[in-house]
Amino acid sequence: MIPREIIRKVRKIEIVTRHYVQDQMAGAYHSIFKGAGIAFEEVRPYQVGDDIRLIDWNVSARMSDVFVKLFVEEREMTVMLLVDVSGSLAFGSASSTKREIAAEIAALLSFSAIENNDRVGLIMFSDRIERFIPPKKGRKHVLRVVVDLLGAAPPEGRGTDIEVALDYLGHVTKRRCVAFLMSDFQAAGWESALKRIARRHDIIPIEIRDPRERHAEAEAGDGAEGGLVPMGVVLVEDPETGEAVWLDTDSRRVREAFSRAARREEFDRHEFFRRNKIDYVAVDTSRPYLEPLIRFFRLREKRARRV
Repeated sequence: MIPREIIRKVRKIEIVTRHYVQDQMAGAYHSIFKGAGIAFEEVRPYQVGDDIRLIDWNVSARMSDVFVKLFVEEREMTVMLLVDVSGSLAFGSASSTKREIAAEIAALLSFSAIENNDRVGLIMFSDRIERFIPPKKGRKHVLRVVVDLLGAAPPEGRGTDIEVALDYLGHVTKRRCVAFLMSDFQAAGWESALKRIARRHDIIPIEIRDPRERHAEAEAGDGAEGGLVPMGVVLVEDPETGEAVWLDTDSRRVREAFSRAARREEFDRHEFFRRNKIDYVAVDTSRPYLEPLIRFFRLREKRARRV
């Protein structure tokens, strides 16, 4: 039995994301994500100007006339959602946690996919595979995906192992797919696995961040608060390892060290994506997630027109 609270959340997300899909992302998804190739549709009588290489000699011989094969773009595609549900995704200093933002983005992408008759699959992971839903089509299937994201039991694992999720994707999806990897990337050792899987699939990292885990206020750029807040000496616990340390948040030196470390990790991560030509989206829990997604779609659409 699905709790009523989860049902209300799912309905709200469906309404909101349907509006975004129809008004904000109409056409963009279709134009930038192509199917696996072309597929045979039918044969018809030869017409002047047809490519003779398309002549179907077997049908022509049977019908005592010349027929050519017609092909159409194979639009159907598989979209895989790889969603981090580790302990750190339960954090959120704004109105939503990182996990809730991930669920809403997954819903938006799922409804975009079914609008184009594509299949959607889900891999939920922590330091292990928590849940796998094979790709299928249809609204009912997408609602099941969103319910699982919002109403799943606490994960068995607390840590994050992105490599495990990427390797699992390689095992369960043999044909090329579009894979959205949603995580805060608070993990190590995933870079080589991402490079490897990017050779076979169109992998798009979606980095979900919280301002309190990032830079100091002066570096937020648009007035949004970020970084540690002076609150005296506080006990800070890592939600994935359980390790706890005391921090003097009133110390400017401590706050600046935190900011430098966060800035370095973020820079190295983005530089890795750019160096390996992997498109990525950075989402902040304190700001609307639609804007960076639209920028990503527009960038892809612009690039597709140049090809």
